[in-house]
Amino acid sequence: MIIDAHQHIWDLDRVRYDWLGPELPLINKTFTQDDAAAELRAAGVDGVVLVQAADNAEDTDYLLETARDHAQVLAVVGYLPLEDPDRTAAGIERFAADPMVVGIRNLIHDRPDPDFLIRPEVIESLGLLADAGLAFDVVSVLPRHLEHVPVLAERHPSLRLVIDHLSKPPIGSVDHEPWRSLIGRAAEHPHVYAKLSGLYPGADPENWTTDSIRPFTDHAIEAFGPARLMYGGDWPVSITAGGYQRVWQGLQPIFAALGDNDRTRLLSDTAIDVYRIDPVRLAALG
Repeated sequence: MIIDAHQHIWDLDRVRYDWLGPELPLINKTFTQDDAAAELRAAGVDGVVLVQAADNAEDTDYLLETARDHAQVLAVVGYLPLEDPDRTAAGIERFAADPMVVGIRNLIHDRPDPDFLIRPEVIESLGLLADAGLAFDVVSVLPRHLEHVPVLAERHPSLRLVIDHLSKPPIGSVDHEPWRSLIGRAAEHPHVYAKLSGLYPGADPENWTTDSIRPFTDHAIEAFGPARLMYGGDWPVSITAGGYQRVWQGLQPIFAALGDNDRTRLLSDTAIDVYRIDPVRLAALG
């Protein structure tokens, strides 16, 4: 089984996406799960985890609606307003009866405050996620974001923290610091995980090769081990990096270097464990 642990969809007619606009012409349009199906099928992907793309309730509602209509969608990482613990608690209560909601994410990289994650009210909300058994995806882009991961891991030892896109390593740069040290420090905590996803330079996403990302994936595999890593295709953002198939094929030599058990962990089992994917939903894939 192959699970893509990081896929998006968006509908510009029903949800507001503040980060999308004409400056991103390749992806500034509606993308549905039906649009993704052919790409996933070509790569042999069986199931996906849909991840929020907007900090609003409408986006999460759209993801859950899609999940109900598509067996391929195994779980949803949605949104809650972590800066408001009372509203976060109400949202957790609302999601409690829905096994599809397995985690929460906020677009912290779009917020002007790089210390958003360590605000007292956010730390309180993250404690509520931990108590509810929900994972938290960290959209770590700045070194400052990554610095906060060990802080949160120590504060909430039962909260499963997932670093999206390996915290956007400096692909194409000769100097791998401070990313290398910071990701290693985060990996020291056993309940911190990471996704091999979105591994292309932000300023020039098409300019990447397997060899250009290998130093970063090798370091991540050494630091976390395959049991704490998971694959993510990052579609449709990956269209800006050559498309789903190019990203998938570019990762194949990295996956092929792993043993069978390790490859299975990275391509499916880690996602199943971290997100506590509903066994009934898995069985429905056949």
